[in-house]
Amino acid sequence: MKAIALTLKTLILALCLAGASQAAPTAGTVNINTADAATLDRLLDGVGPSKAQAIITYRKANGPFRSAADLAKVKGIGEATVKRNAARISVGARPATPAAAKKVPAR
Repeated sequence: MKAIALTLKTLILALCLAGASQAAPTAGTVNINTADAATLDRLLDGVGPSKAQAIITYRKANGPFRSAADLAKVKGIGEATVKRNAARISVGARPATPAAAKKVPAR
């Protein structure tokens, strides 16, 4: 009888841990300027495959997003979706603008 109870407790614990691992992927951040459609779909709440593809299409046509708020410019993505995902969205480091190269006179 104790063996059955121990087996049931182990099974319940395993199921709880499995459920927690399914919820964990949304805890990460995603760089909306570099992520592929599958990653956007997986990590952003309220973004499915078609909206993820729309994000990539917009990014290719208009260049990188400057802020998370720019994501609302994508058709099908509203401000509520951006707010809901604000903690998950990253735009990455902006590349440094190269300083004008100084010309060194030839000697």
